[in-house]
Amino acid sequence: MKQISKFLATSILGGVLILAPVYLSLLLLFKAMQAVTNLVRPIAKLLPDWFPAEQALSFFLVLLVCFLIGAAVRTPRGRAVREQFEKSLFERIPGYALFRSLTQQLAGSSEENVWKPALAEIEEALVPAFIIEVFDDGRFTVFVPSAPTPLSGSVYILTPERVHPIDVPFTHAIKSLSRWGSGSKELVAAMGNQPCSFKNESLSQ
Repeated sequence: MKQISKFLATSILGGVLILAPVYLSLLLLFKAMQAVTNLVRPIAKLLPDWFPAEQALSFFLVLLVCFLIGAAVRTPRGRAVREQFEKSLFERIPGYALFRSLTQQLAGSSEENVWKPALAEIEEALVPAFIIEVFDDGRFTVFVPSAPTPLSGSVYILTPERVHPIDVPFTHAIKSLSRWGSGSKELVAAMGNQPCSFKNESLSQ
């Protein structure tokens, strides 16, 4: 019963963490469209009545603003302003840093150094994990996700010999977790011949 309750709780939490940013993004989009309706109304009146001009023009105007902002933050000065804005406002929002890191990893950003796929030794097993940070003394902070909801899980601080970074794409590791571990053979194979600290047997083969 406890296992069922834990599964239900982690599944619901994982679903909320995935759906929440999508819902908020759509809500902000609709609010922005409503805010610019008065600006596009004079142009909309010039178009045929059968065409939803106000909605279409509002949508394209919001997309144009998003494009201009996105292009601006790619410049050195824009990037500095964005980072300062994030530190002073967005990083105070719980979960923002996690979603930002996850989004950048899914987009293949080379600027983000977290969420490095790995296999971690927990008790007598190898478990899929992600390296979040590295200590000065060599220890790792790792996030061990749950299956099939990889956005929920547990955080461990482990010594180097218990953490095995693997050379696989971030998306491959996430896909394996979301499929109840299907594809884990590739994760273990990517670990190569690194030694494990297990006394009984090694799972690296």
